[in-house]
Formats: sequence, C-alpha cells, structure tokens
Amino acid sequence: MTDIVVIGGGTAGLTAAIYARRAGKSVLIIEGESIGGQIAFSPKVENYPGIMSISGAEFTDALLEQALALGAELTFERVTAIEGLTVVTEDGRHDAGAIIIASGVKHRHLEIENEDVSGVSYCAVCDGAFYKDKTVALVGGGSTALTSAELLSGLCKKVYLIHRRDVFRAEASLVERVKARSNVEFIVPATVSEIKGKDELCGVVLNTPNGSRSLEIEGLFVTVGQIPQNAPFASAVALDSDGYVIAGEDCRTSAPHIYAAGDCRTKTVRQLTTAAADGSVAVMSALADME
Repeated sequence: MTDIVVIGGGTAGLTAAIYARRAGKSVLIIEGESIGGQIAFSPKVENYPGIMSISGAEFTDALLEQALALGAELTFERVTAIEGLTVVTEDGRHDAGAIIIASGVKHRHLEIENEDVSGVSYCAVCDGAFYKDKTVALVGGGSTALTSAELLSGLCKKVYLIHRRDVFRAEASLVERVKARSNVEFIVPATVSEIKGKDELCGVVLNTPNGSRSLEIEGLFVTVGQIPQNAPFASAVALDSDGYVIAGEDCRTSAPHIYAAGDCRTKTVRQLTTAAADGSVAVMSALADME
C-alpha cells in the first residue's frame, strides 16, 4: 500500500507529491496522458512568484524532477474509478492511505482549424500582458469572458468581444462595465468560422447575421468554458452540477481520506499559484487526518 496516491501530474499533483515526500510518506503519481497539464503548453510563464520568465514545459519538468529526486514514484495509467481507498486503472489497482485527486481541467475549444497557431490563448490573466497595446479578440459570454475582456481593455489598444448570443451569462453590471470601455467593441451574435495565419495568428473570420466579417488581430482569447476531468470519480466523491469535485479550501472532499487539489475542485480562482497552494494544503489535510 502507498501512503498517498496522487491522481494527476500537473502543478497541483506534483506539488502534493513534493510535500508528501518531504513529510516522509510514500507517494505514487498516476498520470493518464502527459506530465504538466495545461501549463506545459504555455510558451511563457511570467506570473509565478520568484520566476521572472520560464516556459511551461521547463516549469513542469523542474517540478517533476524535484518530486522524483525526493523519491516519488510515477506511473502512466488511465484511472477508471476510485473504490474506497483503491485507485482503479486500466492496468491495475493501487491501494492508498490517502488519495489526492489533481486531475485538472481541459479548456473547451472552438473546434475549428488552426486553433493551435501561436497567438491563440485560453487565459487572459496568464497571457494578456504579452499583448500590451495590441489588437485582440475574445470569445465568450460568461463571467470569466467579461472579466477577461475588462482586464484586456486595460492592456490592449483594441478588444473585440465576440459572443454567439446577444444575451450574456455574466452579471448585468459586469456587462455594462465592459460596454463602457471605449476600446471594447461587442460583436454579437457572432461565431468564429476561421482562424487566419499559417504559424502565427493574423486574423479571424466571423459568421454574423449580416454575413461574414474579417478582423485583423494579433491575439485571440478563447473563454468558452472548461471541462473538469472528474468522470471516473463520480461514484466516490460528490461533484457539483458542472462536474467539479466539491471541496473547500482545506481540499477535503465528501469522502474520508480523499482530497481534491487544483483546477478540478470547486473554486473561484484557477491559476498556477493556486494549484501549487492546493497541492500543499491537500497534503497537510491528509497528514492531519492520518494522525
């Protein structure tokens, strides 16, 4: 039996592994795809305290190296369920004294060609500063989208806000506040039909009730939601209506000795710093419950 099994090899999971090993506990990290999570694909990370600039891949490689150097074990297996304190995978079963779910989320994509070109981002807080005094567009209609548009309006020369409906899910006061920004233009209803640029974004084509419209932009922010990767845990811990693990700031879930850390849990701020914080808090809660 392993003292602490960590499901997920992103920032939250690797931080949990580091803290657990430093506490003298045996640790197994189970990752179903690739190490690092979403941040591994970011070309630049400049919002993590103490690090001026680093690529996402370099950041997560360093976390993994630290966890393994401390003695954590790593296996690549796809988790299918949690039964009691046993993590079930497609390849076997792993008994644990405690389980930390750090499965992360996936950004919902537009699912159109060229979405992987440089200049397309899914996090205005992370990448907005790279587009200072530039022209950008943002897609989405929820609170995250409108908050991101407000942030970008303070950085960028021009912000186009594109939403497929003319009614927004965000609070009315937030919508009105963004509308009041002189450099924000609402384009509603509209959808992105084409992303232009071979290697680097240079524009988009929109479908609108009045036909196609082209925009020349240097950055595109896609904020149409996130998809938590928690389906395998639905029978083990309580999930909210959006599929996030219900867990508070102590990272405890509805099940004893099972914890949730990082973007996969119910929370208001999903950033690299809060993922790392959750990883450490989850371990501290687990250690307290083991006493």
